[in-house]
Amino acid sequence: MQLIGQVAVVTGGGNNIGKAVSWRMAREGAYVIVADINFSAAEKVATDITEAGLKAIPYRVDVSIKHEVRDMMRTIEGDLGQIDILANIAGILGPTAPTSEISEEDWDLILDVNLKGTFLCCQAVIDGMISRGYGRIVNMSSITGKEGNPMLAAYVSSKAGVMGFTKSLGKETAKSGVTVNCIAPTMIEGDMIKTVSESYFQSVLNKIPMGRLGKPEEVAGLFNYLVSEEAGYITGQCLDMSGGRAVY
Repeated sequence: MQLIGQVAVVTGGGNNIGKAVSWRMAREGAYVIVADINFSAAEKVATDITEAGLKAIPYRVDVSIKHEVRDMMRTIEGDLGQIDILANIAGILGPTAPTSEISEEDWDLILDVNLKGTFLCCQAVIDGMISRGYGRIVNMSSITGKEGNPMLAAYVSSKAGVMGFTKSLGKETAKSGVTVNCIAPTMIEGDMIKTVSESYFQSVLNKIPMGRLGKPEEVAGLFNYLVSEEAGYITGQCLDMSGGRAVY
């Protein structure tokens, strides 16, 4: 129970990795705000957590809209006193298509959710964390942000941006007691894999030396370590979860 008494905001908390992270942090004693644009999904996760005797509440938010993010964080701080942990997991894959066929609307949406959403959420909590001298932020990147993947230019660009933003913010806050890191997984079991073709799925699987996808619970375990006090000397880093795929 490493997180007793702490308040954790998990964006994208209604599904897959976000759901696993919400459960793990709740089991570690945190009061979890399950934030998702799909309120029914967030509500289901929060209800299941509370029925298990743990602490969670749902919240509907579009992370790409500044006033929604700001209002959510202010409400949480007003109700619970502070935000100790921010897990930025909300994200979308977008269409699998050649760069020449990506619409401006799709490009903007993917960058708005994955990159701007991460920025807005961090911006909304960072001053409070610094003023209290403690905080943990973990952002969600992807191994594709390092390696690049064909047919996913917008997604790859957004995740590479998350890495750069994390490194920058981690250095800004290095002496404040606030750590900022990101995780770069390969493909993880869940609904997102259903949106890609079988041939694309196999091409990704063939790159993973372990020969399998990652599990949401495995990602949640790394999130939990990075938001714990034990990880106090780790900041500005991008940690891979790629089954051996990453080469640098």
